[in-house]
Amino acid sequence: MFGLIIVVGTTQLARGGPSQPDPAQPAPPTGAGTLPDLSSMTPIEAANRLFNRVMSAVENGDSLQAQQFMPMAVGAYERARPLNADGLFHLSMLLRTAGALDDALATAQQILEADPDHLLGLQAAAEASAELGRDAEAASYYRHIVDVYTPQMARQLAEYLEHPSTTDNLLNVAEAFLAAR
Repeated sequence: MFGLIIVVGTTQLARGGPSQPDPAQPAPPTGAGTLPDLSSMTPIEAANRLFNRVMSAVENGDSLQAQQFMPMAVGAYERARPLNADGLFHLSMLLRTAGALDDALATAQQILEADPDHLLGLQAAAEASAELGRDAEAASYYRHIVDVYTPQMARQLAEYLEHPSTTDNLLNVAEAFLAAR
């Protein structure tokens, strides 16, 4: 859970903090605590908006809001299927945050079925495995990250660019996990 908080926190800092709207998404309405009209968005836009709301609540320690919007966010990603790697990564993070670790791992593995070297899929699978107490499995994912990190980052995939705090720190996280074993 600590790793997730660090990843989400550094992602928000890289974007300019939680007070800065995501440039890819419209600014939320000014009314405090109001949710934009999700019916006017595409399914993936609605899912991403809910994901950001849940992760911001987690980062701010607002477990009540995170619990309130978690089922909506997970359901939104399920309705937005088929998901690309970024959507599956978000869904995996939500499931991990909700404590559905087996489902989070299965979702991360969906990314890896399409692209076995995908850094976000490897990271999500490694973290879910570690939280499940499957340290050998987590180490395998982290070793794979170390092996493919440089060529994967050279691909400049959109989802890598959208999660710089995750991808920029991922090699250090993987090496630290492996060194601690």
